Amino acid sequence: MAFRLIARLLAVAAATALAGAPALANTVYVRAGKLIDPEKGVVLADRLIRIDGERVVAVTPYAPPPAGAAVTDWSGLTVLPGLIDMHTHLADTEQNSNVAEPLLHSGADIALLGAKHARDTLRAGFTSVRDVGTFRAFGDVSLRNAIDAGMVDGPRMSVAGAYLTVPGGGGEVTGLAPDVEVPAIMRMGVITSPAEMTTKARMMFQHGANFLKLIATGAVLAAGTEPGAPELTEDEIRAAVAEAARNGSYATAHAHGAEGIKIALRAGVRSIEHASLIDDEGIALAKAKGAWLVMDVYNGDYIDEIGKRDGWPAEILRKNIETTDAQREGFRKAVKAGVKIAFGTDAGVYPHGLNARQFNYMVRFGMTPMQAIQAATTSAAALMGKSADVGALSPGHYGDLIAVSGDPLADISLLEHVDHVMKGGVLVR
Repeated sequence: MAFRLIARLLAVAAATALAGAPALANTVYVRAGKLIDPEKGVVLADRLIRIDGERVVAVTPYAPPPAGAAVTDWSGLTVLPGLIDMHTHLADTEQNSNVAEPLLHSGADIALLGAKHARDTLRAGFTSVRDVGTFRAFGDVSLRNAIDAGMVDGPRMSVAGAYLTVPGGGGEVTGLAPDVEVPAIMRMGVITSPAEMTTKARMMFQHGANFLKLIATGAVLAAGTEPGAPELTEDEIRAAVAEAARNGSYATAHAHGAEGIKIALRAGVRSIEHASLIDDEGIALAKAKGAWLVMDVYNGDYIDEIGKRDGWPAEILRKNIETTDAQREGFRKAVKAGVKIAFGTDAGVYPHGLNARQFNYMVRFGMTPMQAIQAATTSAAALMGKSADVGALSPGHYGDLIAVSGDPLADISLLEHVDHVMKGGVLVR
């Protein structure tokens, strides 16, 4: 009895001492001159953010922190949650004029390229990404794991593992001579039936994918395919959606064409990538289903400018022209209709690290600056199912922050040039 009483007294004394103790060594304070809160859609002046370990524990009006505390002074800057890009391709080569480019690099090459792309993305202020496919299967899984283990600097990654696509479809390496054999590692997600979709989808999760990426229509950048043409059937997509649900996850669909978009929505995908040729019926269906659109409305200008300069194939340039303006009009209509939209850029078609160029386009084509920021924070986090961890700075979220000079709500292009980046309470830039 005496021993238990002494133990209780010691425990109470220890708890009391800890309650009154100064902040631990792994506590960081950030002073924000202005704090954009995308959860509430407001701007707060002169805030103190306390981060213990990796996570935010308090956001309060500024008062001097305890003596000796580590303080990051961003009092002259505007602070936001770390940004999220929902459509990247980190673990792959960047787009160029050579359709055979994916075949010219080893797995080691891709690993090193991915590490560079991840670092460039993080330093640009994107502390989380959803990486939506790579030709060399599961390279994205390895990159995510290396980042999580602290071996590589990069954003938090949610990954697909590989594209789920029909033979010769928008997720294949195409445009090659008929006797050129594409390595099996680049065809891991090729399917020809609902049953095969189930098998391949299950394999993606078994090898570490977080979600499924379906290629529901042809692609702008895949030779021999047409963006408006459906490729996967509704039954095949339903099989993927069902397998994702069995794994506590979801499927997203690359879909440019109006009919392919509606097929994917009817089959139950959570989000549509690109949605370039979406029609009014598709917009209404997306809203009714509560699905998300991830529309890369900057990308078309880059492809047109650099593609013409560098001699990209005429087929690609033609398809880009046919989809760019239509996509932007669809984006405008979707914003007006109140469809859920998350920020996604197709980074990898253009150089990684330039992701924030899209903000200006989203505002130009119908969003307010706050809506565009929410698309890259709270909305993106909700689509990934990670609202408790990223996309905001209220207590419990990771200490992922960026700081910029000036007011991005007055000039959204300021987000193209961030001054500082913090991930999990650690200063990156």
